[in-house]
Amino acid sequence: MAQGQPIFILPEGTNRSVGRDAQRNNILAGKVLAETVRTTLGPKGMDKMLVDGLGDIVVTNDGVTILKEMDIEHPAAKMLVEVAKTQEDEVGDGTTTAVIIAGELLKKSETLLDSDIHPTIIAMGYRKAAEKAQEILDEIAIDDVDSDMLLKVAMTAMTGKGTEAAREPLAKLIVDAVEAVEEDGEVDIDNIKIEKKDGAVVEESNLVEGVIVDKERVHPGMPSEIKDARIALVNAPLEVKETEMDAEITITDPAQMQAFIEQEEKMVKDMVDKVVAAGANVLFAQKGIDDLAQHYLSKAGVLAVRRVKKSDIEKLSRATGANVITNLDDLTADDLGKAGIVEERKISGDDMIFVEECSGAKSVTLFVRGSTKHIVDEIVRAIEDAIGVVAATVEDDKVVAGGGAPEIAMAKKLKDYAESISGREQLAVNAFAEALEVVPKTLAENAGLDSIDSLVDLRAAQEDSFYMGLDVFSGEVADMKNAGVIEPKRVKKQAIQSASEAAEMILRIDDVIASTKGPEDMGMDPSAMGGMPPMM
Repeated sequence: MAQGQPIFILPEGTNRSVGRDAQRNNILAGKVLAETVRTTLGPKGMDKMLVDGLGDIVVTNDGVTILKEMDIEHPAAKMLVEVAKTQEDEVGDGTTTAVIIAGELLKKSETLLDSDIHPTIIAMGYRKAAEKAQEILDEIAIDDVDSDMLLKVAMTAMTGKGTEAAREPLAKLIVDAVEAVEEDGEVDIDNIKIEKKDGAVVEESNLVEGVIVDKERVHPGMPSEIKDARIALVNAPLEVKETEMDAEITITDPAQMQAFIEQEEKMVKDMVDKVVAAGANVLFAQKGIDDLAQHYLSKAGVLAVRRVKKSDIEKLSRATGANVITNLDDLTADDLGKAGIVEERKISGDDMIFVEECSGAKSVTLFVRGSTKHIVDEIVRAIEDAIGVVAATVEDDKVVAGGGAPEIAMAKKLKDYAESISGREQLAVNAFAEALEVVPKTLAENAGLDSIDSLVDLRAAQEDSFYMGLDVFSGEVADMKNAGVIEPKRVKKQAIQSASEAAEMILRIDDVIASTKGPEDMGMDPSAMGGMPPMM
């Protein structure tokens, strides 16, 4: 057969890797990403300093923050970043755990691929192992969850995250906040507002049964403190409306001009009178309040705040019981909310409005302090994680011991389960079990302990109890339940689920086709990229 000219079906500048090359590249990317965040795991994990193109600095050991801030190019690595983001959205903690398990699953699969085991077989084995791991989690879960257990969950989540010195008082604030907004066993963490301010020690953080609004009153003549506040929430401007169409008004003598100005003033005064007539002495407006309205409100002794964020208005509504009004004509005394005190306070040079003493508040605010901006940012990240895990525990009512205990228990039982499986999938289930051991192994490494000795001791100790984990402070194996190292079951469940699914998806890819040039590089008009490129 005559050799013809080669046919190119892909445009110039396209990279393609096939088969084992594609798998090797993707597995390597996953391993590298897992290695990057691995050193941050556990109470003795180290921090990363991330500097962006503008020179802004983030210092953190929060897995998802590190991965979001890193400028990741590799497509397989981006898939693992999604694992961390899902973990953050679903539970709020365990992002590093999820990524390092996914990385270890990929690492173990490489050995199996080298032994000529088909990627689909490995993926099926991983799926079976993940399902079995969830069953094992149910078996070893603790379900007698009380407030004391919630405190331990919060403290475990904050250990090693820059909040060490004040984790007990902070944990108490977090549990109180979650219990305040919990309704029928459900917790909407959006109802817990976190307001941060540097310039004070972390121990000065406190929980406000109400809302803190980072604004100031609109007029200095207004009272800075109002007790027994009756609060109006208005989503309408207190100013003269501009006409919606172009209009021209012809004025022929000064008296008409004066009448026109007086009419505008009367419209503004009427708006203020409606607020005062309803009995309100505090006004939060989502839109503007013009100078004249400020004057009248000030004379009436009303404390007013303008351009309040929609999210803050919603939180104020839940905290005070006020209805949000979009038309001032509809404002009545029944629409007003109540608070024991509304006060403007100067915090670190900035004025803030505190709405406090709201009876039965279903929206609360954690006011977080820290000595510098970077420190307070990291404390907030730790608190957000802790709120997520406490909320998950309240909703599920199930926890597990920490310190690598559940991973060792699952690995042990999975190895027994593997023996009941015939065929090559048994090897994949075994690999899954070994991959789970990366969590206690990493905890030991980050604490400067010998990881092999620690693993051997843990396996032996688990013969007696599922609660035996690694105490990284003493370097010994200890009962984690008695030590108060407790994590929500949901953290482990989600980490295993998302890590195994991501690893399966990456394993099944045997062809990566990537364009290295954009339309502009190829001398084409990006707007004219409607059809397929011509065949060469």
